Amino acid sequence: MVQYKLYYFDVRGIGEPIRLLLHYVGQQFEDVRFGKEEWPTKYKSKFFYGKAPVLEVDGKQLGQSTTILRFLAEKFALAGKDEWEKAKADEIINFQKDANTELAPYLYVKIGLREGDLDKLRVEVLEPGVKRIFPLFEALLKESGSDYMLPSGLSMVDFQVGNFLYTFTKLEPDTIKAYPELIKYVERVHALPQLQKYLKLRPQDR
Repeated sequence: MVQYKLYYFDVRGIGEPIRLLLHYVGQQFEDVRFGKEEWPTKYKSKFFYGKAPVLEVDGKQLGQSTTILRFLAEKFALAGKDEWEKAKADEIINFQKDANTELAPYLYVKIGLREGDLDKLRVEVLEPGVKRIFPLFEALLKESGSDYMLPSGLSMVDFQVGNFLYTFTKLEPDTIKAYPELIKYVERVHALPQLQKYLKLRPQDR
């Protein structure tokens, strides 16, 4: 039996879509979480790139969050139904990562990871970014013709995008309320029966 071990910080972050996928498919894995104090002394040197998350499969390490997610999605038939959908999945995930980079200066200050003028960042980063990004997510959802980001239904994309948008339902509910279809989408992903046990026990919800 294949043994999986996932290493990541004790937050949702970029490791959470991987956790969600593994829980959704019912794959047992060791969820190794650590704090930022432990990272430089206990874990960083263990990994080839010195970054997390890292998935260990029977002792072999795989790095880079999107690569890990795609590897597991291929294994568990959640990567898209054909070549075109797989390409669209990559496209949407890369768009989400760009969106995260664009909005990160505000979000990092909001959760206390960095110092900065939150009001200024709201006006200069959050508001224009959301006005550009969120309608595109809505359009992708509508274009798919399903309740998820790909026409064939649930895929790895939904764990990635759903986790990203979930952050706004917690940190910026007044911002995302202008996009009710995205709120419904987040709720739909997080209402999947296979995730309920994990979500009720999830250590960090921010």
